[in-house]
Amino acid sequence: MMLAVSEVLSPLKGGWFLDNAWLVPVVPTIGFALIVLFGKRLPKKGSELGVLSIFVSLVLASGAAWQWIQRVGAAGEEQFISPVVRTWTWWQAGGVEFTIGQHVDGLTVVVLFVVALISTLIQIYSLEYLRGDRRFTHFFAALTLFSAGMLAMVVAEDMILFLLGWEIMGLCSFMLIGHWWEDGANSRAALKAFFTVRTGDVGLLVGIAMLFFAANEWTTTNLGLSGFSIRGISAWALSGEPNSTVILVAAVALFIAAIGKSGQFPLHTWLPDAMAGPTPVSSLLHSSTMVVAGVFLVARLYPVFFTGLDILGPSSNVIMVIAAITIVVAAALAFVQTDIKRVLAYSTVSQLGYMMLGLGAGAWLPAVFHIFTHAFFKACLFLCAGSISHSASHHSFDMKKDMGGLRKHMPITFAAWTVSTLALCGVFPFSGFFSKDEIIDNVGGNGYTLFMAVGLGGAFLTAAYMTRATYLTFFGQARGASAGEHDSHDAHDSHDVHDSHDSPHESGILITGPIAVLAVLAIFAGLFNATPFGESWEYMKKWVEPRAVVVAQPSAGGPGESFAISVPSSEAGGVESPCGSETPTAGICYAPELNHAKFKWSKALLSLMIVFTGIAVSWLLSAALYGRRDPRLVGLTERNGLARAGYRLLANKYYLDDVYERGVVGTIAGPIARSAYWFNQNILDGILHGIARSARAVAMVVYRDIDQRVVDGAVNASADLTKTTGLAVQPLQSGRVGHYGALLFATAAVVALVFVILNT
Repeated sequence: MMLAVSEVLSPLKGGWFLDNAWLVPVVPTIGFALIVLFGKRLPKKGSELGVLSIFVSLVLASGAAWQWIQRVGAAGEEQFISPVVRTWTWWQAGGVEFTIGQHVDGLTVVVLFVVALISTLIQIYSLEYLRGDRRFTHFFAALTLFSAGMLAMVVAEDMILFLLGWEIMGLCSFMLIGHWWEDGANSRAALKAFFTVRTGDVGLLVGIAMLFFAANEWTTTNLGLSGFSIRGISAWALSGEPNSTVILVAAVALFIAAIGKSGQFPLHTWLPDAMAGPTPVSSLLHSSTMVVAGVFLVARLYPVFFTGLDILGPSSNVIMVIAAITIVVAAALAFVQTDIKRVLAYSTVSQLGYMMLGLGAGAWLPAVFHIFTHAFFKACLFLCAGSISHSASHHSFDMKKDMGGLRKHMPITFAAWTVSTLALCGVFPFSGFFSKDEIIDNVGGNGYTLFMAVGLGGAFLTAAYMTRATYLTFFGQARGASAGEHDSHDAHDSHDVHDSHDSPHESGILITGPIAVLAVLAIFAGLFNATPFGESWEYMKKWVEPRAVVVAQPSAGGPGESFAISVPSSEAGGVESPCGSETPTAGICYAPELNHAKFKWSKALLSLMIVFTGIAVSWLLSAALYGRRDPRLVGLTERNGLARAGYRLLANKYYLDDVYERGVVGTIAGPIARSAYWFNQNILDGILHGIARSARAVAMVVYRDIDQRVVDGAVNASADLTKTTGLAVQPLQSGRVGHYGALLFATAAVVALVFVILNT
């Protein structure tokens, strides 16, 4: 295809914050080390180091985001904006150079900012929530390292550092979920999360290895980069060089890792159990770290998935199928939960499904934007749940048993919960409307009508289960602990020292402050890409989405120059960009060309009608069932066989845990464990016992024959000879001088006689 091109040289200024973005994860890592070494000796038991280090990271991330916006503003509309890359050699092995460094672009700065901001707010919140905890210092150390792991993964220039940050989060999640490990349920939840995510992580290792061996030669020759380089892998994926089978298998392997980390069906079972950890951990884990890592992996290596899974192809792909199942399956499970945190956990799983659905359907920017908005309202919802537990429900999270009527006692928490719930449901003008509806709109705009319908159905379910949770928590009659009854004992009571007031009341400033900040962001964050208001409001598209242009000469890796071939956009009536539509022949592509659906209020109104219908239906049913105790609804699952079967299916979580524990663990891990035990008892222990018996026999021979008979015999014989000699000469020791003189004379005579004989 003939292209009218022009080579453009544009010196793009970097800036100190962009050039040194690697400090964002390094500072909290140092903070973690200092907390471990000196935390217990400090006045605040190390929490001050955690808060300070994360706040410094927030300042650095904010500076980097601002300078990136300036960098984008200095470039043209169609010009490629090179990422700010710095690398250092880590080690060398077998002729391969392993580097460590930073890759800062629009995606990096937005996630860095979100993670640092929410981590800072949660650290402040934890000062009060975990006050008096027996492992207060340990908690802040693990929480700080947890954030550092996510930040390191986000800023990583290559897949080795990416993997390091990924695994640091996995380790810290194990420590934090099992923070109160004395309770068996908490320990089991931590182990379940660890092993489930590790199952998916096998895919990450396989995918990284496949990409390295497939791309290394091309990236080294054409770009001077290692096969681990994220830039190199992205360019290789869009170059037309990859073998279709290899990149398909690599993409599927990487997506398996994303399924485990981001709680997609069928590896989502660990996420609700992760609620065993302290509420600040739940908030951080479910909003901006850990579970977002899988989505970030797909977004970061999007060219691999775009090519390998033929995104925007004639048919659907595995990402879309898994995401659609996850949206519906998780949303349905939220309806039968009585634990408020578990409702939010299944909500997170469902929202992660929306993000994956967007990525699978070619809606890269809406999916990334939903990461941004979802982080604020989901963190706020979890912190509101913690505020209720802290100050109103006597440390309980049971909505049916210990909540109800709390809106009068906790006005700030109630207002923040309401705002965040409306954002989660996608109600205009709250932030979730602008991101989630944009995903649904783009899925339909790219021709995936069935999946758009799934997205709309998920919006109805989201509105319904969140309305149910809101009614049970803040409306109706107070029940249990919220009514002043403290008969129940929650597992948290034995671990953390919370507010001692008996009656429900609003939490203190250290808890309500972060909640208020997040609530404000839940309202206004959507304005960063408010497509209903026109292109001038699409800031995220301008700042974050990579430009799908052909790069004539790749950047050398610094913040300086970028050379690009400007290709007119197909939307403007020009020629179609070869980035993604065909193999570029004049240069290199780092990002595929994607479509953006035009916003239409008719579609938005349809979505809003569905949401409001879900809210209305759920409110009426909740009021009838939990408020008036309508006899037609009370006990329905016991009277109706179909309702009973459906409830049991959901209450048992589709029996997936039984399948895993009895099917996988029981039939695979169980026999392996029993075989290993038999091998240990009969083979290894047999060998060790045989060696022990042989050693004992040798020791007996040495003791009896050598030590007792030879060594001790020789010593004893010497002693006997000495004794005999002593007895023989004893008579000579008479003590009489005359006797001694006679002996001396006799001796002299004998000596003289000897001399005479010898001289004769």
